[in-house]
Amino acid sequence: MAVDTLGYQRGPPAELTFLLRADTPAARSGAWEAFLDAHSRLLLHVARRVGHDHDAAMDAYAFLLEQLRNHDFHRLRSYQSDGRTRFTTWLVVVARRLCTDFARRKYGRFRSARAASADQRVARRQLTDLVAVELDDERTPIPDGSGNPESDLIAREDAGYLAAAIAQLDTADQLLLKLRFEDDRTLKEIAPVLGYASGLQVHRHLKRVLGRMRAILTARNPKDRSP
Repeated sequence: MAVDTLGYQRGPPAELTFLLRADTPAARSGAWEAFLDAHSRLLLHVARRVGHDHDAAMDAYAFLLEQLRNHDFHRLRSYQSDGRTRFTTWLVVVARRLCTDFARRKYGRFRSARAASADQRVARRQLTDLVAVELDDERTPIPDGSGNPESDLIAREDAGYLAAAIAQLDTADQLLLKLRFEDDRTLKEIAPVLGYASGLQVHRHLKRVLGRMRAILTARNPKDRSP
């Protein structure tokens, strides 16, 4: 790849070339992962500029990855080097357009940031509740209005621990939880968005994530409330 006098790379970066030339599912999966390793920080930055809060940014980021991957990376294939514009500059422009389109679809052009933020808080609580069920389907720490005051207090405390555990995960793992439990996507649907080769790989990684969360919860709240 050529380098200009300021040290900027011209032409498509190696990870893009590798991705667009991949000719098998396994090769595409590995190339997509390499592409995200190189550019996920940049894409997350764009998504955060559009999202009203963390959850909205994660929604935009998931949408962005899905759109970039759609139709055999159609949007990425449209990049043409002119010898002047860096690929990352072009990628930011494309990402901003996609994220803005996503925000308009989800919130409406004139929807207030306050209303959108309230929706995201509700969605975040739903995610916390759903993960709680997955971690322990025999004791769901969710107040449902039918328990006594003591059990409801315990449930709220447990929900707080769970939300804190989710916050300790890295961005990709939080996105995995959101796609699985909040958006109710299948493992097969999640795989291409996050760069996994199959739904089975997603399942294995999800089990590891839930295992880490269980360890975090045990360390923070070791009390055994089992009857």
